[in-house]
Amino acid sequence: MPDPSAVENVFAVFADLREEGRELDALVRELPAPDWAKATPAPGWSVAHQIAHLHWTDRASLLAVTDATAFAGLVEEALKAPDSFVDAGAEEGAALAPDELLSRWRAGRAALDEALAAASPDAKFPWYGPPMKAASMASARLMETWAHGQDVADALGVRRVPTARLRHVARIGVRARDYAYAVRGLPAPAGEFRVELTAPGARAEVWTYGPEDAPQRVTGPALDFCLLVTQRAHRADLSLTASGPDADRWLDIAQAFAGPAGPGRAPEASR
Repeated sequence: MPDPSAVENVFAVFADLREEGRELDALVRELPAPDWAKATPAPGWSVAHQIAHLHWTDRASLLAVTDATAFAGLVEEALKAPDSFVDAGAEEGAALAPDELLSRWRAGRAALDEALAAASPDAKFPWYGPPMKAASMASARLMETWAHGQDVADALGVRRVPTARLRHVARIGVRARDYAYAVRGLPAPAGEFRVELTAPGARAEVWTYGPEDAPQRVTGPALDFCLLVTQRAHRADLSLTASGPDADRWLDIAQAFAGPAGPGRAPEASR
């Protein structure tokens, strides 16, 4: 069947973003203070760093939607320290007491939700990458919330149940294919790939992207694809299959997020 996110309305995207935030909130709201300092798979980042980063990016998103001039100031600051501004934002929030950080993150989520719902559906807002409409920004925030939530879950030894909200993450990962090449200074393949992902759940629904007759394709579980494009797992540990040399190469470099290519995660066997 076709990708359901292509036809859903923007309010469903906003609802999914709220639900993704609530799910992560449930993971951390009862944590004892010492557990906020637990190391996550991201080097140097604790559980507190992960939540602080989400709060920082929620605040940046709110400025992008409500105050383009102020957001431009954030971009200027980022350009002055491109290698450290993300870590600096996380460090600032992680230094707060857990209760205070949690309260601020919740307030920031609520404010962003309100601003996105009030925005014109056709307006485009600035970002560190290409400008985005409100629905696209909500999808991007959901993707990041899910990815950093995975880091938190890994740190706490929690296995999360994947949901249909992953369709947003998968769609961004597919659409960001050429960006993954560009950020590495590589030419993108000329043609589209066919991507067929088995959705979470018992119905064996398949999300499809790209021409049905494309000569190169990627198939596998949607969860595995989302873990790959958010660099939360190494390709060697995932059940993804590529047909064609370009599709195979893409699985080595895929990323769904804006910014420099990260180092990704090492294979489990090498840890």
